[in-house]
Parts: sequence; C-alpha cells; structure tokens
Amino acid sequence: MHNEALQDELRRLEREVVEAERRLAEQETLLVDLKRQGQDTNKASAELEMMRDQQRRRQADRLRLLSLLQP
Repeated sequence: MHNEALQDELRRLEREVVEAERRLAEQETLLVDLKRQGQDTNKASAELEMMRDQQRRRQADRLRLLSLLQP
C-alpha cells in the first residue's frame, strides 16, 4: 500500500478510535446507571463487551499501520 494511502487510512482509524472511546464511555455510564437502578444489565454488558472487542481490533489495525509506516 502506498505511503500516502497508509497515512489516510491511519487518520481514518485515529478518528474511529477517538469516537469509539467516547461511545465506550457512554456505554459504561449506562451500565453503571442500570446497576444503580437495580435493572437488568445483561444486554448493556454484552453490548459493552462487543464494543470493547471492536475497539481492540481498531487499535490493532492502527498499530499495524504504524508499523508499516516505520522506515
């Protein structure tokens, strides 16, 4: 992959990582609120785990691109 294309992809991933961190924080807040209210947290917990897994994949992709850009 061309260096410029790699940098474009890295910038895209960086934006996704930042946005996903915001959504993770919101989901974690929701989970805490549900627990505090004594409500069922199964669905929110499953969603949070799925989101964390997706974030780990994005971060791994980011590291892969960074390593490809190293001289």
